[in-house]
Amino acid sequence: MAVLTLKKMLEDNTTASAPELVRDEGDGVLRCLACGHRCRIADGKAGVCRVRFNRAGELRVPTGYVAGVQIDPIEKKPFYHAYPGHDALSFGMLGCDLHCSYCQNWVTSQALRDEEAVAGLQRVSPPRLVELAVEEHVPVVVSTYNEPLITADWAVEIFKLARAEGIVCGFVSNGNATPEVLEFIRPYVDLYKVDLKSFEDRNYRKLGCTLSNVLESIARLKAMGFWVEIVTLVIPGFNDGNEELGGMAKFLAGVSTEIPWHVTAFHPDYKMTDPPRTPVQTLLRAYELGKSAGLKFVYPGNLPGSVGERENTYCPSCHELLIRRYGFYVKENRMKGGKCPKCGAAVPGVWEEEAPRHSTGTGVPLPVAF
Repeated sequence: MAVLTLKKMLEDNTTASAPELVRDEGDGVLRCLACGHRCRIADGKAGVCRVRFNRAGELRVPTGYVAGVQIDPIEKKPFYHAYPGHDALSFGMLGCDLHCSYCQNWVTSQALRDEEAVAGLQRVSPPRLVELAVEEHVPVVVSTYNEPLITADWAVEIFKLARAEGIVCGFVSNGNATPEVLEFIRPYVDLYKVDLKSFEDRNYRKLGCTLSNVLESIARLKAMGFWVEIVTLVIPGFNDGNEELGGMAKFLAGVSTEIPWHVTAFHPDYKMTDPPRTPVQTLLRAYELGKSAGLKFVYPGNLPGSVGERENTYCPSCHELLIRRYGFYVKENRMKGGKCPKCGAAVPGVWEEEAPRHSTGTGVPLPVAF
């Protein structure tokens, strides 16, 4: 009953898809281009995500609400090479094109797919969300918590207004994209985080997509000029073998050695409660595999204070300490614009000329009230 009620609420908060993200297949059937599934949707049916559906030959997509909005440290996204020390306004809607059994945002991402995943909605307009960002003095707005590709139409409405205020915009995504959706968001999105969940196609198929599409999307994102950071949640028994982690590292280095790779610790969540928490030693092993593959920036995460100096950013040329971190908190930022203060080498990322010397917020998420 709760899912049926939520389904009705979501249907009441929809608009026509952006024309770039739909193709008419004839006979009332539509092809959705928002994610790698490229769902072929008949009248009265929904795509894999459950939130994009065909109503009388029109693709209806989410609009006008958020399921969550808060002020987060940008390091939590995680973006380590974009506006370090700042907060970001983070918002999300409902639904996902995957069904990961360990999802930490399952209450929002698995809405309409899981009877237990019932989240509330708050109606809000794009101007109000941007007003909040301006009021909170945050330089970045991020679509996150659910899969932003399937709600890209709504994100772009917000981001158009945000960019007019000088705010940088980002996606926190699983990377199961299409060329069409990346072209659609590129004028408004500069930062893009991808979860690289495995380097085995059979694992990806269990989660709901293919490895090849995610790898192609990562390469395309970099070629299109997005600032890309990659996260791999390292799960014991799922993706923590040397061959798999090493394969990911070599692939990323083949795209660009300047892509930051975050290897983060798993904790049991949602339907994956059997594997133990990721040991520190496993993250350190992943770190070494990344560095051996030639990646300049590898960051073990989710275990603050347990990985030595590996949370920090160092100059890739002279190895000078640039940014010292503890978890999501920047303790010291020594960079000069986008350059090393010692040797003057340019450091890959999206930097400010006058950045805060340490985190401006509390280091913890703060809920936002409308």
